[in-house]
Amino acid sequence: MRRVLLLLVVLGLLGVPLAVYRQWLDVPPRWNPWAPLDIRVTPNLLTPFKLWRLEADPVLCQQALATSPLRYTALADSSPAADCPLQNTLRVQASAVRFSSSFIATCPLAAAFTLFERHALQPAAQEVFGQPVVQVEHVGSFACRNIAGSQRRSQHASANALDIVGFRLRDGRRISVLRDWPKDSAEAGFLHLVHKGACASFNVTLGPAYNVAHRDHFHVDMGLLRMCR
Repeated sequence: MRRVLLLLVVLGLLGVPLAVYRQWLDVPPRWNPWAPLDIRVTPNLLTPFKLWRLEADPVLCQQALATSPLRYTALADSSPAADCPLQNTLRVQASAVRFSSSFIATCPLAAAFTLFERHALQPAAQEVFGQPVVQVEHVGSFACRNIAGSQRRSQHASANALDIVGFRLRDGRRISVLRDWPKDSAEAGFLHLVHKGACASFNVTLGPAYNVAHRDHFHVDMGLLRMCR
């Protein structure tokens, strides 16, 4: 009896995704792992899988980003530095927020940012300050280098990471990770909410609590590992 039940469970686990993929079973797009990612929809358990699918599929990437306010230019695959090829990347220019400068990003990183902006960053700003963030300040995405103190390539080496140092609100107020994170203030509370939201949007989020090297920024990336520190 147990073997029969186990077999039924296995068949269910394998059969349902196949039925959805073959369109034998109709499910809402947000619960269909093969449906394009819709940035406007609240993330769920399938969102990481949908983000992962964007890595090698520029067309699927464009379908996902079409549901966001992101302004970008698709880039041809290239090798701007030795041993650091770039594939399926974009030049991100703006979103509903401005950026301190444009930056290169892989499609999964760009899509994860728009999810973060819509479902974490702006709700946090409204909750704490009653106004939106209008600019995100960063110190870059692409750098052909290893992780500090390691022989492993950084996610920055493939433009799959972004370092965020601060935010500017609609009233002109600037919030700095370096200055405001340690304080007992509304700004610090906002940064902690933003950090938590980034952990839900990106595969890796590292902030001042991780180590001294991250005391002044949030590092976010879409590498294979998952970490929230």
